[in-house]
Amino acid sequence: MSKTALITGASNGIGYELAKVHAENGDNLILVARGKNKLDELKYELEEKHNISVFTIGKDLSQSGAAQEVYDELKLKSISIDYLVNNAGFGDFGLFAECDWNKQERMIGLNVTALAHFTRLFLPDMISRRSGKILNVASTASFQPGPTMSVYFATKAFVLSFSEAVNEEVREHGITVTALCPGSTHSGFQAASSKEGSKIPERKNIATSREVAEYGYQAMMKGKAVAIHGFKNLILANSVRFAPRSMVVKFTRQMQEKKL
Repeated sequence: MSKTALITGASNGIGYELAKVHAENGDNLILVARGKNKLDELKYELEEKHNISVFTIGKDLSQSGAAQEVYDELKLKSISIDYLVNNAGFGDFGLFAECDWNKQERMIGLNVTALAHFTRLFLPDMISRRSGKILNVASTASFQPGPTMSVYFATKAFVLSFSEAVNEEVREHGITVTALCPGSTHSGFQAASSKEGSKIPERKNIATSREVAEYGYQAMMKGKAVAIHGFKNLILANSVRFAPRSMVVKFTRQMQEKKL
């Protein structure tokens, strides 16, 4: 029997590729993002190519109550979710004292509140069935503070800590929660975060969204608690535990700052 995956932020980047990976593995899809036209284009492509069912929902998940609205709509249609993929999120680049607070608030609403609310909504159903998997897209930013992207790094630290804690709580029910931690990735993230001027995008040989999506899917299916994509990212993420935090935060700022 086919499984059903709900994927947020599926209109581009890692979420877009995760939708393709799930479709290739025969899963029906619920795709959620603000850009419904893009979702519908993907829907027709995947349905025709893989003979699956795809249902799209246009929703700004940064808005209060949006996750509940999605859950209620699926309940009315008697759609059960086997795989919950909380991918939607965005960042912002700049000094916190000079930031657009409304954008920071939307970021927290999307990266933190919507992710936690979706998890809270769908977990009881999974527990009652004693099956289900959740993939929360965190970041290598989860492992240290991030000057010039302070709120973004903090939201991803929440995602990692939250995912690990809930994973421990639900394992006894046959459910796993995986925190996917990619590093720099070719996606729409840089443009959305106003980060084009930072030094990070200049790194060569960074991962593609497809590579991260494939890795994340496999990690979720294996039930890994924390999945750090790429050997160098794995080393860097773990090395910060052994360095003084004052050194880590200064190094991160040097990596993040815009060119003069």
